[in-house]
Amino acid sequence: MAERLAQGGLLIDRSQPVSFTFNGETLQGFEGDTVASALLANDQVLVGRSFKYHRPRGIVASGAEEPNALLGIGEGPRFEPNQRATTTELHDGMVTRSQNHWPSLETDVGALNAWLADKLPVFSAGFYYKTFLFPRIAWKHVYEPFIRTAAGLGQAPSEKDPDSYEHFHWHCEVLVAGGGIAGIAAARKAADEGKRVLLVEQTADWGGRALVDGDQIDGQPGPDWIAAQIAALQAMPNVTLRTRAMAAGQYDHGYVLVYERVSDHRPGLPGTPRHRLWRVRTSETVVATGAIERPLTFANNDLPGVMLASAARDYVSLFGVLPGRKVVVYANNDDAYRTALTLRQAGAKIAAVLDVRAQAAGDLPQQAREAGILVRTGTGIAKAMGGKRVDEIQIGTVEGDTMTGREEYIPCDLVCVSGGWSPVVHLWSHCGGKLTWDSEAAMFRPDASRAPTGDNGEAMARCAGAADGVMHTAAILPDALVEAPAEEPLQPHWFTPSRGKYAHGTKHFVDFQNDVTAADVRLAAREGYESVEHTKRYTTLGMATDQGKTSNINGLALLAEALGKEIPEVGTTTFRPPYTPISMGAITGSAKGALFKAVRQTPMHSWHDANGADWEPVGDWYRPFCYRRAGEDRHAAVEREVVNARRNVGMLDASTLGKIVVKGPDAGKFLDLLYTNMMSTLKQGRCRYGLMCTENGFLFDDGVVVRTGPEEFLCHTTSGGSDRVHAWMEEWLQTEWWDLQVYTANVTDQWAQIAVAGPNARKVLEGAGCDVPLDKGAVKFMDYVEGTLAGYPVRIFRISFSGELSYEIATPAGYGMVLWDALRASGEPHGIMPYGTEALHIMRAEKGFIMIGDETDGTVTPQDLGLFFAISKKKTDYIGKRAQQRADLIRHDRKQLVGLMAEDKQVVLPDGAHAVKRRREHIAMATIGHVTSTYYSPTLGHSIAMGLVESGLSRRGEWIDFSTGPGEFMRAQIVDPVFYDPQGEKQNV
Repeated sequence: MAERLAQGGLLIDRSQPVSFTFNGETLQGFEGDTVASALLANDQVLVGRSFKYHRPRGIVASGAEEPNALLGIGEGPRFEPNQRATTTELHDGMVTRSQNHWPSLETDVGALNAWLADKLPVFSAGFYYKTFLFPRIAWKHVYEPFIRTAAGLGQAPSEKDPDSYEHFHWHCEVLVAGGGIAGIAAARKAADEGKRVLLVEQTADWGGRALVDGDQIDGQPGPDWIAAQIAALQAMPNVTLRTRAMAAGQYDHGYVLVYERVSDHRPGLPGTPRHRLWRVRTSETVVATGAIERPLTFANNDLPGVMLASAARDYVSLFGVLPGRKVVVYANNDDAYRTALTLRQAGAKIAAVLDVRAQAAGDLPQQAREAGILVRTGTGIAKAMGGKRVDEIQIGTVEGDTMTGREEYIPCDLVCVSGGWSPVVHLWSHCGGKLTWDSEAAMFRPDASRAPTGDNGEAMARCAGAADGVMHTAAILPDALVEAPAEEPLQPHWFTPSRGKYAHGTKHFVDFQNDVTAADVRLAAREGYESVEHTKRYTTLGMATDQGKTSNINGLALLAEALGKEIPEVGTTTFRPPYTPISMGAITGSAKGALFKAVRQTPMHSWHDANGADWEPVGDWYRPFCYRRAGEDRHAAVEREVVNARRNVGMLDASTLGKIVVKGPDAGKFLDLLYTNMMSTLKQGRCRYGLMCTENGFLFDDGVVVRTGPEEFLCHTTSGGSDRVHAWMEEWLQTEWWDLQVYTANVTDQWAQIAVAGPNARKVLEGAGCDVPLDKGAVKFMDYVEGTLAGYPVRIFRISFSGELSYEIATPAGYGMVLWDALRASGEPHGIMPYGTEALHIMRAEKGFIMIGDETDGTVTPQDLGLFFAISKKKTDYIGKRAQQRADLIRHDRKQLVGLMAEDKQVVLPDGAHAVKRRREHIAMATIGHVTSTYYSPTLGHSIAMGLVESGLSRRGEWIDFSTGPGEFMRAQIVDPVFYDPQGEKQNV
């Protein structure tokens, strides 16, 4: 560990050595190290390659803002790509490797991109929009494969994750995000007022900059003051503290997500989740997330060994690591002088502090001079030089946007840069908090007069400390005695020119990870991308995994200069959660494996499973596809079930159908707006088939609506649509028709529902003991009655999806199994058999009934399906009505529903097969439709199908071709889609 200091390192435990590997080489660190500090301690400065140019990259920062040091961490099932070395805690046996290179980190073929970019005008901003146009044939075979190969960072894990994750719900009055001075002070104040407080800190340690910067607070060193305050908070029963917990995003209604890395530092700890996602509800969020130091933009500023000044100071003070021996500090502010003093005290040689300001007269520059450090004002770095590490810089006098003076060179192996600080305002901005430009401090800071507000109209967030633009301890703790050197204002400095402004073969990097340069930003402005959001997407500025934490403000300033505008006029890009990436495991929580999607079961599920059910997923349910007997395949079982239901009687578990209660004085009016036909005129005790359309006029669900009371309706939906339809109803009620007096409830799981269908259906119900008359005169088709059946309370709907005499019987879910048994016993003399979903689908297709998801695909209207009977001619409006009158939706040549009979009646048309026009015998010319449902009908003794065909309603009797493979076709005739009992005589008996 050549660069580990003999003493110091506040966060490491030198009594606990740790062994780890980097690219297969075994290295040593200590408990408390991050991967970054351990790599630097082993003099491993080169840690990766950039995305576009594959340039050598080193560690820039010490926290979540790190753009370069993204590593693959772990191995086997615990491998994770793109982990920041600066925030990943070291543990014994850790396996790490660098990314984005081949065949090795030191020798990378991809570096050819950098060489080409230096020699030729390629790979500039938006090059992919201009390069991959011609020849067109090359797109599929050359460009797209190349782009797909080059895209992405890191290698996706391939093995099953063995760890557990969990979600955790928490309520508090004050959530404080950030465990530095400002956050701790805010938590202590709220706790002393008796409020329930949650204080979270994204790193493993409390204190923030107080651990490093050396300010005295109330006569104590910063670390001691922090320790005392944390001890006091831990003793308070109304305070909860969590380290390794990042406030990832703030949302409406005081909802905050907190991402806790519970055991990353001790992987595989038994009984402990790896990550935990807190779902917090809070009355107030205090954003004390600190600030991020900005780099300075100069030629080749991306070389390994160019590091933020505050980060270099962190590595010395917190980890006992000296990141360089010959150091140049380049800055526009006083704070960077702390780094020069700290590194000098640690044994580094400070070649010079270069300050772009005309003078540096503050306390810290004076301390540097008194320590014998050379301070050169009005001076900047024209260019950094070196291969896989900086070894020299060229300097000059900075005058505006030019570099003057004689050429000078300074040998160095570390350049510490500081361009000022940017408050971390992400949480503040997630819910609409606005920013204001502070020209003196050169930063966007929160505008307290435009805070995000809660339901009561009061501010639900406030910022504190550096996140509020308050950069000095004395201002953060006005009631404490703070001893700290006075600091002079910084001088905004966004770009240091090379000699000749842009020297050939040099690049001034703004976004390190995505290789965005100052020239790229200027090019975007020249090409008309005046919006900062457009520039972001054109150049990919701020679109990398660090989301522009170190690059955005510099990029905005350069864009403003190129456009001739002030920085506030350009504005900022949008801050979106999460603040830093969170694991997919944390997002999923315990919902993985068998719990990834909960399987809903009907009350009769166990009986089906014990009696040969061949299961298929339907929405969130598993339903029997068929019931296979010994020696039967699926086809034979389905055919038996269909024939029996047509000849005798069958029973179906229909409990999965969606059931939504709509109740209230305006229930009928509400349903008239939702459905294409009239529901308010439906009489109590009657049923009506209804269609629901999107705002664009396309059919998205259907079902039978029943009027169960004067102000109450029961709406049936498809099995997979109940939750979606209910949410859709609520959206319209809450956002558009909030004044309607209507209540809705999804009661799908509260009721078991059994369909009894076939010529003997009435006999089965009567034999089970029904207390209401069921003859044709008493309960007509589409009637609804209530009573008891076999001694159990039931609702009986005389509706049919099979075309046979049919009853659907609903009973409270607790009675579902016993009623099923009673109906089976009653039906045995009549040949009753259960049937599954495939028999149901065949029988409905024989009747020409549509199926949502088969005959619909999000672009089909009720008119396309010929469902004119279900579209009211009296209503002035319903959702989708006006859209259905658009020219494109009333074209005569739209695809319309038809029946199809294959030329060979024993051959089933392929599902989804395209109907085509043929130009020559074996060549399809154009697609004119497709098959939507296709089956072999045992009832009719031949195959049947339904499809959508251009102008289908006017083409009955026509023969058309269906493509079944290259040069292969099947012929089918367009017929009426109702194949069986077109007059409906059987369902009306």
